[in-house]
Amino acid sequence: MDNPHLDFTAHPASASFNHFDQDNDAPPPFESIQYDIICRRQIKPKPNSLKSTFAPSRFIHLPDAFEFAGWGSLTRLSLTDDDSKAGGLTMSAMKKNKVLGQWTASALAGNAVLGSVFYALPAVVAVGGIFSPISLSIATLILFLWRPIMEELASALPISGAPYTYLLNVSSKPLALVSAALLLLDFASTSVVSAATASTYLAGEVDLPFPSWVGAVIVLFIFVCISLTGIRESARIALCVLSFHVATMIVLMIIAAVHWGRVGNDQLRENWSAGLIRGGTSPAQIMKQVYYGFCLGMLGLTGFECTPSYVARIKDKQFPSVLRNLHLPAIVLNSVIMLLVLATVPLDVILAGANVLSVLSLLAAGRWLRVLLAIDAIVVLCGGVLTGILSACELFGQLAQNRAIPALFLRALPVTGAPFMSIISFAAFCGLLYATAGGRLDVVSQMFSLVWLTVMTLFPLSLLLLKFNRGRLRRDRRTPLFTILFAFIIVSIAIAGNIAVNPRTFGYFSAYFIGITFLFSLTQNKSHILRCLYWIYDQYPVLHRWKITSNWGSRLVDAIRRLKRRPICILVKGDEIDQLFRMILYVWKNEETSCLKVVHFSDTEKGVPSELEANVKILDEAFPELTLDLILVPTTFEPKSVAALAHNLDIPTSLMFMCCPGPNYTYSIAEFGARIISL
Repeated sequence: MDNPHLDFTAHPASASFNHFDQDNDAPPPFESIQYDIICRRQIKPKPNSLKSTFAPSRFIHLPDAFEFAGWGSLTRLSLTDDDSKAGGLTMSAMKKNKVLGQWTASALAGNAVLGSVFYALPAVVAVGGIFSPISLSIATLILFLWRPIMEELASALPISGAPYTYLLNVSSKPLALVSAALLLLDFASTSVVSAATASTYLAGEVDLPFPSWVGAVIVLFIFVCISLTGIRESARIALCVLSFHVATMIVLMIIAAVHWGRVGNDQLRENWSAGLIRGGTSPAQIMKQVYYGFCLGMLGLTGFECTPSYVARIKDKQFPSVLRNLHLPAIVLNSVIMLLVLATVPLDVILAGANVLSVLSLLAAGRWLRVLLAIDAIVVLCGGVLTGILSACELFGQLAQNRAIPALFLRALPVTGAPFMSIISFAAFCGLLYATAGGRLDVVSQMFSLVWLTVMTLFPLSLLLLKFNRGRLRRDRRTPLFTILFAFIIVSIAIAGNIAVNPRTFGYFSAYFIGITFLFSLTQNKSHILRCLYWIYDQYPVLHRWKITSNWGSRLVDAIRRLKRRPICILVKGDEIDQLFRMILYVWKNEETSCLKVVHFSDTEKGVPSELEANVKILDEAFPELTLDLILVPTTFEPKSVAALAHNLDIPTSLMFMCCPGPNYTYSIAEFGARIISL
């Protein structure tokens, strides 16, 4: 052959292949084949051509070069002292952020978990009848399945924002956006139900000059204004509120138990007889009541899903204790309170659904306990409203950092620092949710139960994908696969029961879920939508001639180019072309960019992988829509170096992607702040 590089017989590599065939060993490494170079013909394109394809452009008035992102470059980057200093400050801030112990961390979600008793009981009694204590006990015990699942997820990925961030690291971005839509609906339901219940309890103590739904709107408006002042949720304040709530519930249970012992079981017998007449006495009818009560009893556990959302702020090894502190009191509170209500309050009053615990406190101790309980309800439930708003703002911020929604959601008011766009958007969505439900608390509560169950489905789903796609990640515990599958079965049964109780709530849920997911899909695929708009514009030449529309095309093209120029990094360890291809393909499918920086940290001992530059050039030609810039950084790959690189390139670590570290790796994935996109 004329070209010695293409003459395979001229190389002793054939011996290596024969040895591989005979001994059935692993294939020889690339270096042993003794190719000195990779033979590639890479000619720079002409002005109106693609990198290495002659496919015509789909646009009539745009040249082929529009699809060409440009050739990549090779850069050897040395991090400056300023970069290293910035990286050190980032790492110090991350360590200082772990400030929550088990009690303060429990308080942040505890007000929602233990405060749900105010709006869960009437909904459960409406379907569970006199068997509601059994239903609530089963519902609370089911969480023993979720605790090991959530513990393993938090151990492997100690990153705030779960389950959105879990799915973002173990699957594709579209699936993560589906979880974000569910979370947003969950946060909105939390705020609306809390505000409506607080207004109901207030209306039970004073004569309001307006309907209770107007009071709910006023409560939402007040806390939107409070959020705009820049007030952040304080763990210590939350702990004080939770302590007051727990103390009030203990006083209520003790006094109600004493009252029950004084009046005897007459009221319980009456309720039992009335309940059997109302619900039926056959085993099938009894099982149906217990089942429906169990399905809606999950409403009494809302808030439990919020604990992983701030796991990065919890001190090491404290997360399992936080889950325990939330779970065990919920078991006692829901079951005991429900039993005391049935033993002392007439069933028709309970089914009326208005301030059930206020009626219990009035019967047990008189006016003073009822006032105390009303104050406790209003304080705790208003805390739930604020929790929903702040959680939604945190979610919007993460979505904006990941470029799933516009960066406008990251803008803050100049004085207070509040993310005004996130707060106003969330408040508008809450208002829409409450208005379309007709201002009815029971409708929103039942939908809330369905939303919460769907959100809880995301945790076993995340762990299943974690085990399959990121099994190498280090974690402190391993949950049996049977537990994960059993959790799926239980939550599916509960979801089916909620739909059967009131199919209309499933309609509300589906409409909102589809709408939010559609909006997230639009904001995630902005450049694709703009390309479609330009294609439509391109098909009508008359639009190019009209004065009013003649500049639309240039504006659309400029907007597409601005979106595509925003860079993204992938952090690579080796030069295996299949691994590089998978990582680049992930970016191409999940992110809107044409500027991809391939970064390799190289130390002096190992040096740069021999085929890294050549393989990046091959892939640069294989992806005409991407510009692959290879950046070699002569330093050790560690969290501080990644933070310093982020400062140098002005790219946040949330837009730096890496492969999954092994089980014996020194650092946690949370320390890097990068996204895992490959096994």
